[in-house]
Amino acid sequence: MPKMDNPSLKDPEMYEALRDDGASVQKAARISNAAAKNGRSVVGRKGGKSRDYEDWTVPELKDEAKKIGLMGYSKKRKSELIKALRKS
Repeated sequence: MPKMDNPSLKDPEMYEALRDDGASVQKAARISNAAAKNGRSVVGRKGGKSRDYEDWTVPELKDEAKKIGLMGYSKKRKSELIKALRKS
């Protein structure tokens, strides 16, 4: 993938690595910028005390999709919502 010249990316190398691993543009930018601001080890410790998406109800999944700004979530089935949330 060609290197991007984007001044809003604080860690372009990490961004490119995340994109190569399949992360979305927004997710890769968010993670790489957080790593540049707080340090990579701090970002690596963040995360996960949430339940698995499979344990969530459809209304909970739709609320989460709305909260993070996904489009077209209202007509999706549970499996499609989970896939969309994981990609974001």
